[in-house]
Amino acid sequence: MNKVANSERKHIVFVGKRNSGKSSLVNRFVGQDLVIVSDTPGTTTDPVKKAMELLPFGPVVLVDTAGVDDVGELGQKRISKTLKAVSEADFAIVVLGCQNTLTDEEQNLFNHLEKLEVPFIIALNKIELGVNPDLTKELNSLKLRFAEISCIEDKGIYELKEKVVKLIPAEEEQPLIGDLVKQHDIVVLVVPIDLGAPKGRLIMPQVQTIREALDEDTIVVVAKDKELRAALSKLNEKPKLVVTDSQAIMKVAADVPDDIPLTTFSILMARYKGELPEFVKGIKRVNDLLNGDKVLIAESCTHHSQEDDIGRVKIPRWLRNHTQRDLQIDHRSGADYPDNLADYKLIIHCGACMATRRGMHTRIKQARFMEVPIVNYGVLISYIHGAIPRAIEPFDEAIAVWEDI
Repeated sequence: MNKVANSERKHIVFVGKRNSGKSSLVNRFVGQDLVIVSDTPGTTTDPVKKAMELLPFGPVVLVDTAGVDDVGELGQKRISKTLKAVSEADFAIVVLGCQNTLTDEEQNLFNHLEKLEVPFIIALNKIELGVNPDLTKELNSLKLRFAEISCIEDKGIYELKEKVVKLIPAEEEQPLIGDLVKQHDIVVLVVPIDLGAPKGRLIMPQVQTIREALDEDTIVVVAKDKELRAALSKLNEKPKLVVTDSQAIMKVAADVPDDIPLTTFSILMARYKGELPEFVKGIKRVNDLLNGDKVLIAESCTHHSQEDDIGRVKIPRWLRNHTQRDLQIDHRSGADYPDNLADYKLIIHCGACMATRRGMHTRIKQARFMEVPIVNYGVLISYIHGAIPRAIEPFDEAIAVWEDI
């Protein structure tokens, strides 16, 4: 539990043309030969990730990528993965060879980064071979930040790190539960133990909620759903908040008096990683679904599907029962949406506990761009089981959207 998950670290992507020295620079940053370095163009194929401490900033993930000038059909797929990594990054280091002037690929890359609002700095590599003065003039005219380095001679690397530390965006102050509770408040967390619960441990949203509640000096009570009523009866005062697993929402709602605020771990994560008001908007499309409509269930990570899997079994069953429609429900796991995203009438996204906040926001932006409503597991489950609006009442911004629907 002392390790910082990759999803909670800032992601720094190294991007540029083939043979610009991206992999060499990653190795210099890490201080070890993590990535294979070769003069052969296209050595790096899929993005390579390495977690490290970038002092004095803190925990980050370095992402090495394929060249943006890769060629052929396979090369185009590599470029697509590179651009995907860029879209999910918090910061980018664009590595350029310093002997030439800017190419169209590099100009397009700058435009892509600016459109995605990803801050970046340019690393002019291979200065041991000389620096083209026309290139530095061009960068200055474009008002782009750059640093001159040599991976071979280990020059300018420390200075580049110092610049990155100053430029990388500060951590966004989006609390999970910290703004809902204060010192000495009682928080009751309902944690069902079922087939989906990892043996011997809690799932990440539960652990994060416990830790943040403790950081606020609250009194945390953890109970299974079967013991909730007994736990509440033993308390001398009402809890400030009750948080439950989404799948137990109706049983828990029946046991928790109406004057005690109630929500779910997944709804907390929807606000923490994504945009809760956007997910509440997505609810409106559920009752508009028609026979034959396509619905996408998207998971940001891959896992072994269980007999009664939440995304592949339960949600499709609940959704069809609720709408009474013959829906075409597709599943997609991993970092990418399908290419035909515009064909779907609704996206149902997982809690994104393994995704970065920026990565989740990128997926929301993609859905919004394609005009496809999006909702997450917890919001949808609470809605289908009749727990909305109660489960979103602790969040003013979500209630405001709900009342406009």
